[in-house]
Amino acid sequence: IPGLSVLRGHETSPGFLLRPPRSPRPLRPLTRSSPEVAASPWRFGEGSVMDASGHCVCTVILPDDTFPLRRLELLETSARNLTLRDYGQRLARYEAKLHNASRRLQGLETGDLTPAELDFQELRKEIDEMEHVVGHLRSSLNGSDTTVEVLQNMSVTVSALESYDKGHVVAMRRELTMLKQRLEDCQKDKPLVGRQPPIGTCDHRGIWRIGKPSVVQLNWRGASYKAGAWGKESSLRAGRKERYWVAPLNLDGRRLDSVRLYGSYQDLLLSRNPTDQLITGSGQGAGPALYNGSFYYNCYNARDLCRLNLESGAVDRKPVPNATFNNRFSYAGTSWQGLDLAADESGLWVLFATERSEGDIVIGRLGPGSLALEKTWQTSQYKPAATNAFMACGVMYATRAVSTRREEIFYAYDTRTGQERRLSLPLDKVTDVVRSLSYNPSDRKLYVYSDGFLLSHDVLFRS
Repeated sequence: IPGLSVLRGHETSPGFLLRPPRSPRPLRPLTRSSPEVAASPWRFGEGSVMDASGHCVCTVILPDDTFPLRRLELLETSARNLTLRDYGQRLARYEAKLHNASRRLQGLETGDLTPAELDFQELRKEIDEMEHVVGHLRSSLNGSDTTVEVLQNMSVTVSALESYDKGHVVAMRRELTMLKQRLEDCQKDKPLVGRQPPIGTCDHRGIWRIGKPSVVQLNWRGASYKAGAWGKESSLRAGRKERYWVAPLNLDGRRLDSVRLYGSYQDLLLSRNPTDQLITGSGQGAGPALYNGSFYYNCYNARDLCRLNLESGAVDRKPVPNATFNNRFSYAGTSWQGLDLAADESGLWVLFATERSEGDIVIGRLGPGSLALEKTWQTSQYKPAATNAFMACGVMYATRAVSTRREEIFYAYDTRTGQERRLSLPLDKVTDVVRSLSYNPSDRKLYVYSDGFLLSHDVLFRS
């Protein structure tokens, strides 16, 4: 590949680190799109990383049956020798011509031929040139003429190499092309490693960048259920395993009747061992959250905040003072989202609007284990002008649509300082409308429900 160096057992920058085939490091094969690629013995590491000097490095695991470079070198040598032997045959013809030219020159010198029949100077020049060529080529030719045997050996070698290429080399080239693209992406997006503060802390200067979207799967009810939400449980209690939840709304894009729970990310991917939890009295809108063992949502047809205890099944509810509801000041392109729940490193929040705020977003922090608002902050961001919002380390970030394939984080309000600012952080999307998004502090990902598809993005902070 032009511009990339591959050396066994050495590290290049930028480039690859090649390891023996029995490396103890766990591997995950790249996605293959053809049988030839699937049959390849080549394997690549988990992804691009950055070394101490800031260069992107990928890992390539070579198989035992690597490409027979030595055989190819022998083939080149045979071809070169064969070419020299071909020169030997040409030399025999040149020698015959020289012998004939010498006789003609002798005839010219003795008077048997006239200068009109043969130009003396031109003949002398031609002979000198041919003698030089003969001397050069003859010094390069050694050994007996075994052209037939060399041709037979070369034929066998070429057949073997052709067979090997069909089985492995074509696939290897395809995978190296894919790896080159991953390396280029790493160089564009670096640094992804080494600059992030520890998870769970807020020792940073806010969001620096949002990673590329990763499409997990379609929601379990199907492509027709375009509105909804999903994510990972926040603020896990000691001893509890991770849980993922998916909550598609009904076809009307309003009513929330149930939430499906998975005990692990692997279960979610394989759609196995799900647990369906019915929502008593129903909820509405795509702003729920699973926090500390309870499912929080906007109660149906009310400004009330509901909390469903997943262990006991009990439901508590409490109105959010002055909050508008039933499509009054909902997000742009997303209906029925009057109360938007958001969890971050400091706790659980609710984002809403009031008549008094004239539709601008109000941030409310819930007390520990309570549905009551502990404190509120008034922003200047008009809620219907944003497509969504989320909380991270006490800062509210609002998004808006830039095009059918890109959102933008354009506004931030810091509850710690009361300051707001304008941003321009791109957020790629795979469908036209982002129905909901939420930040999870336990893995620093954005969980996005996009027209029925479940997506996730890595969130990178500025150190």
